[in-house]
Amino acid sequence: MNDPIGDMLTRIRNSQMRGKSTVMTPASKMRTRVLDVLADEGYIRGYEAMTGDDGHPAIEISLKYFDGAPVIREMKRVSKPGRRVYLGVHDIPSVRQGLGVSIVSTSKGVMSDASARSHNVGGEVLCTVF
Repeated sequence: MNDPIGDMLTRIRNSQMRGKSTVMTPASKMRTRVLDVLADEGYIRGYEAMTGDDGHPAIEISLKYFDGAPVIREMKRVSKPGRRVYLGVHDIPSVRQGLGVSIVSTSKGVMSDASARSHNVGGEVLCTVF
């Protein structure tokens, strides 16, 4: 697999289109850090580390719905393996005039765009969520 973050976002997107309550994804440190930001921002209920059916570590993500509609309306991968996108602290865009969130991988860890601005650090913009 070339893009584990993109794979996880696609699994979440597909599960929400089908109305599933949970989704499984292979475990990694970067995925858990991205899920920490999504949980802190209120886009998912949470996640739990577990062992998959094949014996490998996995993560079970609990999806969040409001009035039957998914809380996450749109998820886009910004920095891809073929084209990395690095931005300074002053260049990090706000998503939907602040209603959405950009997830940024910085030297101080993976954080939301608002946290990156408050810590005065830039980095690789992984994805945007609205």
